[in-house]
Amino acid sequence: MSAEHTRTLIETYYRTFNSGDREAFLALLTDDVVHDINQGGCERGVEAFRTFLARMDRCYREEIRDVVVMVDGLGDRAAAEFVVHGTYLSTDDGLPEAHGQRYVLPAGAFFTLREGKVARISNFYNLPEWTRQVTGG
Repeated sequence: MSAEHTRTLIETYYRTFNSGDREAFLALLTDDVVHDINQGGCERGVEAFRTFLARMDRCYREEIRDVVVMVDGLGDRAAAEFVVHGTYLSTDDGLPEAHGQRYVLPAGAFFTLREGKVARISNFYNLPEWTRQVTGG
């Protein structure tokens, strides 16, 4: 996969996420995708990712903006830096109570690509800063 194709795939990944079309979004992933969750565990497989997205959609409304994509020379790996603009809709397990709080949070992700799809995604953001924003602390 060329570096340009990888760049386009990652840009499409975020555009599709923002569109809310979860089936189109999941179609960008390999069946055995590895998802490293920020300050959490590691999930494997597109069905686990589908479950993750359902929880995210229940608890948060997010839009990814200001995406900058960086790609290695072979197109096998990429990174993205972006800003998450969100609303905390419903209390997520182990997190503060939700009541429609808004947040803006810089974040990043690392990708491994295989056969024209995302095979691994590792997301990173500052959870204490998110907590501060939603609690007013």
